[in-house]
Amino acid sequence: FQDQAMMKTWSGGNCNLNVPAKNSYRMVVLGASRVGKSSIVSRFLNGRFEDQYTPTIEDFHRKVYNIRGDMYQLDILDTSGNHPFPAMRRLSILTGDVFILVFSLDNRESFDEVKRLQKQILEVKSCLKNKTKESADLPMVICGNKNDHSEVYRKVRTDEGENLVSSDENCAYFEVSAKKNTNVDEMFYVLFSMAKLPHEMSPSLHRKISIQYGDTFQPKSFRMRRFKDMDAYGMISPFARRPSVNSDLKYIKSKVLREGQSREREKCTIQ
Repeated sequence: FQDQAMMKTWSGGNCNLNVPAKNSYRMVVLGASRVGKSSIVSRFLNGRFEDQYTPTIEDFHRKVYNIRGDMYQLDILDTSGNHPFPAMRRLSILTGDVFILVFSLDNRESFDEVKRLQKQILEVKSCLKNKTKESADLPMVICGNKNDHSEVYRKVRTDEGENLVSSDENCAYFEVSAKKNTNVDEMFYVLFSMAKLPHEMSPSLHRKISIQYGDTFQPKSFRMRRFKDMDAYGMISPFARRPSVNSDLKYIKSKVLREGQSREREKCTIQ
């Protein structure tokens, strides 16, 4: 990828990171309100659980990886459970590469919502594939959260969740607890495996680097030599902003019209 049109430049600290467009992915997290979507994202990014509930409108996060010398970028779109703008949800689905659908094991309505979302994703992506002639798989995890609660409160049986993924080898089912951090890492490991992404993108399989140590990502840096026993690093961008709706629309339009074959998307804005 010598052509700069096929690269993304990410700036942080004293380093400029070029991420090949083919290694840039978007993960979309969907589900009803109050099921723990943001808690799962927080576990993935920070290893923390927040007890206080704050309704999500739409949160955007970005994590950059150096894995055995190759750069990867993972954008995370944490969507609203209320879906106030159906067109925006559809656009989120169209631009997503991997999906996590979350429901609460003690809430039957949230499980029904996941079934509707799964059907919508398959329909929307199928329509896009027909127009672009793509044959890519659609990695998806259906996640039953709050399995730390007593079985007395369970409203969805394990076999019901498993039935949603039984006919699709690119779809997996997990029962997790964001609060207790149960099965969360395993879920991401399987999701990245289905997406044919490096296992080291999972939370526990890479060294977490803060932005002030961003030069660690440079191959000739002192810190890289110092940490030579570890060949996978991850760094969260604290200033990432969601690409504009216009940018996402142009990306989808270019795929449909076959104007460009790259996975290029809008650059991260750094303040």
